[in-house]
Amino acid sequence: MTATRGLEGVVATTSSISSIIDDTLTYAGYDIDDLAENASFEEVIYLLWHGNLPTQAQLDELKSQLAENADLPKEVLDHFKTYPIDQVHPMAALRSAVSLLGLYDSEADVMTEESNYQKAIRLQAKMPAIVAAFARVRKGLEPVAPNKNLGFAANFLYMLNDKEPEAIAVEAIDKALVLHADHELNASTFTARVCVATLSDVYSGVTAAIGALKGPLHGGANEAVMKMLTEIGTLENVEPAIRSKMDNKEKIMGFGHRVYRQGDPRAKHLREMSKKLTELTGEPHWYEMSTKIESIVTGEKNLPPNVDFYSASVYHSLGIDHDLFTPIFAVSRVSGWLAHILEQYANNRLIRPRADYTGPGMQKYIPVEQRG
Repeated sequence: MTATRGLEGVVATTSSISSIIDDTLTYAGYDIDDLAENASFEEVIYLLWHGNLPTQAQLDELKSQLAENADLPKEVLDHFKTYPIDQVHPMAALRSAVSLLGLYDSEADVMTEESNYQKAIRLQAKMPAIVAAFARVRKGLEPVAPNKNLGFAANFLYMLNDKEPEAIAVEAIDKALVLHADHELNASTFTARVCVATLSDVYSGVTAAIGALKGPLHGGANEAVMKMLTEIGTLENVEPAIRSKMDNKEKIMGFGHRVYRQGDPRAKHLREMSKKLTELTGEPHWYEMSTKIESIVTGEKNLPPNVDFYSASVYHSLGIDHDLFTPIFAVSRVSGWLAHILEQYANNRLIRPRADYTGPGMQKYIPVEQRG
C-alpha cells in the first residue's frame, strides 16, 4: 500500500451530482456559469437532489415544502438561550442545533427512501432559520418567524434582519447560495458520506459535515479573509501587509485550491457582486483592497483567488456579522451534503480505507515491573 497525503488525487467513489473537469465545475452537467447567471437556489436544490432541473410545478412544490418546514421547534430556540453567548461560534451553535433537531424528529431513524427525502426537505428548510435565530438571540433579540411568502434567499435575510430585504441583497445571497451548493468530494461532503455509509441517520451525516466545514482550511476561510481585510484597513496598507505575509511565509486565506489549477470558476461571479455592492454601500475600498491583494498574490505566486475570497466583502457589504459567513456557506452546502447522503444511501458500501503503518515493528509485552 502507498499512502497519499490528504488523499490528493485519490478517486474514492462515483457520483452523478457534480464534477470538476479541467477547472470547469458542473452540477449534474450544468456549467456553474450558466447556473450562476440564470438559476435560483431552489432550482439548484432540485437539480442536485433529482439530477434534472424542475418544471414550474415541481419548483412550486419544492418552494412550498421548504416554506412549510422552515419553523424551528421551540426547544431548539430555547436551547440557544442557554449557550454562553460570548464563547460560542455560530458554527458550533449550528452544529449543535442540527444534532438537536434529530431529537425532535420522530422519523430520525426511519431509513426508507421517502423518509430520508422528507428529512432532507426539513433540514434544508431549517438551516437558514437556525443561523438567523442564533444571530438574533445572541444580541438579545427575539427570533423572527419565517415568512412563507418569500423565497429562500429573501426569507433568510428577512429572518436575520426582521425586514424585507432589497432586491440587490436577495440577488447577492441567492447567487452565493448557488455558487456554494456543491463541490464534488470536498472535505465536508466526504465526511457526510463516510458517516451515513455506516447507515447512521441524516442528522448525524449533516452534523458531521458541519464539523468538517467549521475548520479554517475549509469553510472558515471566508471569515479569515474579512479578518485580514479589516486588519489591513486601507488600500495604502495592502502592499506592505501582503508582502510581509509572503516574506514570513504566512498563508494568505482565500487563494489557491487543491483541485483548480487555473482558477476557481466561481470567484469571478462574487468579484462582480463585490464591486457592485461595495459601490452601492459607499465602501468601494473593500473591493479595491481585494483586487490589489489579488494582483499581488496571483501575479507573484500564481495563486488565483477562490470562492471564499470575494464572498467575504459581499457578505460584509450586506451588513452580515463576520462570524456568520461560514454558517451561510453551510446553509447553501447542505443542499449538496443532502444530495450526497441520499446518493450514498441509494448505493451504499461502508467506507473503510486502510492506513500505511509507520510505527515500530513487532514487539513483546514486558511486565510493568521489568520495564526500565
